[in-house]
Amino acid sequence: MHQRRSGSSNSAPITPSHQNTNGHFSKMQGSNGYDPERGGMSASEMNANIMEEQNNDRIDELSEQVARLKGLTINIGNEVREQNSFLDNMQDGFANTGDLLAGSLRRIGSMLESGGAKHMCYMVAFVVFVMIFLYWIMTYKGQSGA
Repeated sequence: MHQRRSGSSNSAPITPSHQNTNGHFSKMQGSNGYDPERGGMSASEMNANIMEEQNNDRIDELSEQVARLKGLTINIGNEVREQNSFLDNMQDGFANTGDLLAGSLRRIGSMLESGGAKHMCYMVAFVVFVMIFLYWIMTYKGQSGA
């Protein structure tokens, strides 16, 4: 990056003898790299500036990508929280439904034990009626919908 200068100076003074016929200086300005055509910057300094500009561009691109990724991870976190609350609500609903079914089965079991054959006949008749009713609705809807 930085070059160490030795005690003796190798740079030759710029005189008219080092000028080309077109008025530009020749490459014999010495070892300090001074070039008046390039605004006083040496080739290594220009390369360093170009590389620094490219690095800054890459840093800007990376910061944009990091910002996008940050937004994406925030959105994913929000979505996960929403899904967890939805699953918790579903779990509560299934637990309530399970309790309702367990209570219904207990009542049916106690009814069958206490009532005997009479209640069993009523239950079978009700189930048969429901099946016939559903069959009639499906055939009626099938004929009117076509």
